[in-house]
Amino acid sequence: MSDPLLPELLRLAQEAARRAGELLRDGRPADLAVAATKSSPIDVVTEMDIAAEKLITDVISGHRPDDGFLGEEGASREGGTGIRWVIDPLDGTVNYLYGLPTWSVSIAAERDGERIVGVVAAPMRGETFHAVLGGGAWATGAWEGERRLAVRPAPPLDQALVSTGFNYVAEVKAHQAEVARRLIPLLRDIRRGGSAAVDLCDVAAGRLDGYYERGLNAWDVAAGDLIAREAGALTGGRPGERPSRDLTVAGTPGVFEPLQRLLEDFGAWHD
Repeated sequence: MSDPLLPELLRLAQEAARRAGELLRDGRPADLAVAATKSSPIDVVTEMDIAAEKLITDVISGHRPDDGFLGEEGASREGGTGIRWVIDPLDGTVNYLYGLPTWSVSIAAERDGERIVGVVAAPMRGETFHAVLGGGAWATGAWEGERRLAVRPAPPLDQALVSTGFNYVAEVKAHQAEVARRLIPLLRDIRRGGSAAVDLCDVAAGRLDGYYERGLNAWDVAAGDLIAREAGALTGGRPGERPSRDLTVAGTPGVFEPLQRLLEDFGAWHD
């Protein structure tokens, strides 16, 4: 890590993610209430979601008061350092509400628009993933020490395990279900984990061969995309494009391109 700024940003992201993860894990009330709604009544924002984002921004601002922010729950500040933090304080909100373990805290740092640090903490899985640009992807968990991540060797597409996600708006979800219906016979199987950040990290860790989803925002993918790429995955959107709200695709080399082509043919990005 020749750039002295990268270790500082990584340590800060790890500390903020750890503390937010502990808040969410240990502070989840039994009668968890809904503070607001997102795109539909099913897709909820919880009180804990908002509290976690405030904790993260407070931690980061305490060390770097002039940096910018982009957060899912409204944190927005231009900043004056060229560093912007892209934050999803609780990715997998519905899983969290239902007591399912697949939810995460996702924090990325960008410098002049380029992602340079990513941290994804999955407290209920006891795992934290991190990467810095050019430094590989790593994880801590039940094993001893840090483990360097690497994607799986690419199988034939019909043996690939691929994850996806679904929108909470009924019409969009119906179209996504049709795309999945067409894909399933061409793959080993499809999974639906419920946290885009965790899915991208599972590609990095060799637990999935690919992942795709439509309708994601920058905070959903900023950290996970960097972690996946640093582990050897390819990522993108529609052919020739970067990940976007239209489409996000990640996969091992050998799975990424045929999966991306199928998604384009099936109109996975269509309204």
